Amino acid sequence: MKEKIKCEDRNCPFHGNLSARGRVFKGIVKKLQNKKVIIEFEGVIYYPKYERYAKKRKKLHAHIPGCLLNQINVGDEVKISECRPISKMIHFVVMEKNESNRSKKN
Repeated sequence: MKEKIKCEDRNCPFHGNLSARGRVFKGIVKKLQNKKVIIEFEGVIYYPKYERYAKKRKKLHAHIPGCLLNQINVGDEVKISECRPISKMIHFVVMEKNESNRSKKN
């Protein structure tokens, strides 16, 4: 059962003034810093000239709200959503932690 944690973060989409809208991505946490996370996800693009598909990796920086700060670790799968620019590089916020398939296999 989830605990009710009240956070004092003004950039929290649940308890603060930040509205999450736009694109939503799922990815694996590669690096965890102070209230910031770097996630990586793969996408498939099609090259018409060669009639082939290729995998591409993308890294995005996201803000971690205070209420989710203790729940997220490196290697977890998280869902992030687009929001207003919080800093020069951070334009996304972590919405939830998903149950990763990697943790179920091990």
